[in-house]
Amino acid sequence: MRRANPVTTLLATAAVTASLLILPSANAEEPPRAAAFAADDYCLGQCNDILPPGNNGNATLAEILTHKAFGTRPAHSADQLGKYDALVNGYGGLTNSQLTDFFNDASFGVPSDQVESTIKPRSDVTIVRDKKIGMPHITGTTRSGTMFGAGFAAAQDRLWLMDVFRHLGRGQLTGFAGGAPGNRVLEQSFFNQIPYTEADLQKQIDSATTNGGERGRQALADVNDYTAGINAYITQSVSARNFPGEYVLTGHADSITNWNDIQPFKSTDMVAIASVVGGLFGAGGGGEVQSALVKLAAQNKYGATAGEQVWKAFRAQNDPEAVLTLHDGQSFPYSASPASPQGVALPDGGNVTPERMVYDEVGGTGAAVAVPASEDVAKARGIFSDGVLPADLLNKKHGMSNALAVSGAHTDSGNPIAVWGPQTGYFAPQLLLLQELNGPGIRSRGVSFAGVSMYVQLGRGVDYSWSATSSGQDIVDTYAVELCNPDGSAPTKASSHYLFHGSCLPMERLERKNAWKPTVADGTPAGSYTLVMYRTKYGLVTSRATVGGKVVAYTTLRSTYMHEVDSIIGFQELNDPSAIRSATDFQRAANKIGYAFNWFYVDSRDSAYFNSGLNPVRRSTVDPNLPTWGRAEYEWVGWNGDENVSEYMPFAAHPNSINQDYYVSWNNKQAKDFTFGAFGHSAVHRGDLLDVRVRALIASGQKVTRASLTRVMAEAAVADLRAEQVLPELLRVLESAPVDASLAPVVQKLKDWQRSGSLRKETAKGSKAYNHAEAIRILDAWWPLLVESQFKPSLGDGLYNALVAAQQVDESPSDAHGAAPHKGSSFQYGWWGYVDKDLRKVLGDPVQGAFPQTYCGGGTLSGCRTALVSSLQAAVAKPANAVYPGDADCAAGDQWCADTIIHRAMGGVTQDKIHWQNRPTYQQVVQFPSRRGQTITNLAAGRTTTASSHETGWNNLPPSNAVDGNPTSRWASDWNDNQWIQVDLGSVQRIGRTVLRWESAFGKGYRIEISNDGTKWRNVFSTSAGDGGDDVVAFTPQDARYLRLTGTQRANQYGYSLYELEVYVS
Repeated sequence: MRRANPVTTLLATAAVTASLLILPSANAEEPPRAAAFAADDYCLGQCNDILPPGNNGNATLAEILTHKAFGTRPAHSADQLGKYDALVNGYGGLTNSQLTDFFNDASFGVPSDQVESTIKPRSDVTIVRDKKIGMPHITGTTRSGTMFGAGFAAAQDRLWLMDVFRHLGRGQLTGFAGGAPGNRVLEQSFFNQIPYTEADLQKQIDSATTNGGERGRQALADVNDYTAGINAYITQSVSARNFPGEYVLTGHADSITNWNDIQPFKSTDMVAIASVVGGLFGAGGGGEVQSALVKLAAQNKYGATAGEQVWKAFRAQNDPEAVLTLHDGQSFPYSASPASPQGVALPDGGNVTPERMVYDEVGGTGAAVAVPASEDVAKARGIFSDGVLPADLLNKKHGMSNALAVSGAHTDSGNPIAVWGPQTGYFAPQLLLLQELNGPGIRSRGVSFAGVSMYVQLGRGVDYSWSATSSGQDIVDTYAVELCNPDGSAPTKASSHYLFHGSCLPMERLERKNAWKPTVADGTPAGSYTLVMYRTKYGLVTSRATVGGKVVAYTTLRSTYMHEVDSIIGFQELNDPSAIRSATDFQRAANKIGYAFNWFYVDSRDSAYFNSGLNPVRRSTVDPNLPTWGRAEYEWVGWNGDENVSEYMPFAAHPNSINQDYYVSWNNKQAKDFTFGAFGHSAVHRGDLLDVRVRALIASGQKVTRASLTRVMAEAAVADLRAEQVLPELLRVLESAPVDASLAPVVQKLKDWQRSGSLRKETAKGSKAYNHAEAIRILDAWWPLLVESQFKPSLGDGLYNALVAAQQVDESPSDAHGAAPHKGSSFQYGWWGYVDKDLRKVLGDPVQGAFPQTYCGGGTLSGCRTALVSSLQAAVAKPANAVYPGDADCAAGDQWCADTIIHRAMGGVTQDKIHWQNRPTYQQVVQFPSRRGQTITNLAAGRTTTASSHETGWNNLPPSNAVDGNPTSRWASDWNDNQWIQVDLGSVQRIGRTVLRWESAFGKGYRIEISNDGTKWRNVFSTSAGDGGDDVVAFTPQDARYLRLTGTQRANQYGYSLYELEVYVS
């Protein structure tokens, strides 16, 4: 990040002053939870999470048809959506006590009065679901039972989705879900990157088991038990006829006869599903051919030497102005271009031919076929006519998720605070599922990807929490493999043999024959095709070209290819309390995850960061940012082509840190000298939206609370990066000369919006219209026009187009981004950094890592202003219905609707639109006040209590009710202010926390006092802004025997009433 934005700094600083020390609160309308926390839950009510739309992702045929007819939804399929959406309009003035208005209580266990259902699918496991969100709480008496229960519960919640993913991972989606064009594109894109034979899938299981030692053998047993649980549910649901209705609608089951071809799951399905997840979120690099085309275009424009400098400037491998997760000056060199690279294999004349993948294509075109169906079933006709997932889900860049963590040195109680989660898109049902696991060697709560949920992948343990963001470092390289013919004749681009260490080897042909027929869900006419990928030891063939006159195949080699499940060991350890007892333990576990992720951790003492990934060690002369000759001297160090293993970056060389003052990540650059695997990490990044605000929060001097850090995240989630970080420079250029009268009102609108915070928020909750709507429309229209007018005249068509192919220009909420619209995640990929650097150079500002030349207006301020004015005039003239052209869900010109998040239906149940938010799909807010080795017993339980008064007579509510552990009994005072209740702990003890579980007669104003002798009292906390529910009040730890609560202002005409008064050590 290059500098703080004065407006957002002011806003963030002002927001701090509204914070309270009160820690989490349940909504006052909700029933009280049990009075005590689980014996191994060291979060003590300070862990929260949320996963919209709801945990239930299965719907029977009857439920689907009822939904289509009446709009009703199955229980727990949408009950987290409203909370999630409400934060947009509710974060201002947010207090800790209000967090459960927007997040779930993520404490372990289920209070007895909150149990919705209890089942025992096997004698050694119990699955309890709570009334509130229907989440499975799985407790096993054996490890095997716990895993069985995890599989059973996963199938209860996501069976259809899991089946979709195992077919997608095998390149067999069309035969399963239909031949819709979207399904075909999606199937091809995944087969292009993860083509495996069944033998390949099994080999990966065998390898992980063998190389993983005892933990590897345990992982295999866990997987087998997990799949047994899935299959037990399939058997039960088929028998009970309550399996997902999508099977009927796609022709895999008959609702009358109960015939079905739902196949049992097997262990290799887990590898197929893991491959899909890893391909989506855990890879980086592989764009070397595209980078080469940019370099060639630059050299064609400027000559070899100057063109090289232009390419390097736009590639921005290590921009000194880029925002960093590790900002203390640490350097972790990796993957940068050497000064004099060897083995670079640039295509001749930029002529690259993409590899053909589709053969023998027949049918699949024409009008949809209306498969006969009853009147009721016909209501679900065409639910998958656009495919079950966005067609280019994999083709677009997927660096998502964010994290904010603040060291205990800057927080209210001295314990680190984290607000974080994965940004995995919005689907119905969600790709993730929420669960709690409790069994031998495993104790966790959080989310996992459906179908591989034997362990929690992101969540919390007994006294720690962890999360991740996609990292994107370069673990994929492109090789130019020389083609040959075994008979010695001259090769052509069509040759199917290649040179490897002097031998002419045949490429391995991997193929998948797929056929589909029309169904009620997808009426695409019957058709078929064969997918073909060629595999070499240097990876998968993606294109062909000539290099120096030699015919080559460009191949991509990913370090995690054929190692999709090796990471299971790291996840297993993260779920094991005995394996994770410190930040260092966490880092060691994260290092066992091969995919490219940024991992974050907090416990009661430490916050930590670690960058995972099988980062191959490259030879010092090889340029990872360009294609390299496929020859022995340029291979990864120690590489074995038969197993795809090599030497990898050692633990200490991975970016890592413990107890930095704060950490932020929004898929930004990890650390100094650690090169991102693609274009885009320049002077402005969406990570700046977090970094500016968290720095301001700490710099204010106010102690950070969970609420204040949540507010920072929530405000960044509705901020427009372009307006906040780049618009000030645009306005300076425009105002470098008098603004024409026709544009003056436009400029003023843009200034007003920017100065107000650059937020895309409603005028009022539910208005469905933005504040500063006209300014937002203007910038949305202007951005692509201004980028072209700023750069294209100087760069020329060839170079400009090559750069746009490597790095998209914009990613506003309303733009489809070339992917599915309404997807939430925005402002990661764009030209904001390029625009900003160039404008500051035009303005004469200091610029670190500046472009070798100035582009806007030919390098003059007046010329640049002319270009911007012209493009702004064109933007102003563009009507709203052209800026927001509309789609199947929104009318043309509807700005707010164009931005909205819509959960992409992957089943028969759809969800309502919600306000745009640029935030994690699943999100945690956590602060652990205690840890193993410290007592978390409620010191007030059963102790002597006294009070200034209590209700008597037919409604006798004595103070002893407040310490009896019964969540339904309560103490109630007379109907006056200045009533008190106190508890005698029996002896002097060091305390620092009390939990007040209010009835509806709560204290708007109250104070907490402590005493050693019951006569001399010390005030430790007071508030005039209480809002009921559960208040967890933290104060400086002190020795005391007595604690007294005095109400100073009632919330209503009644007195003060507590279900429970609890006291804990610090």
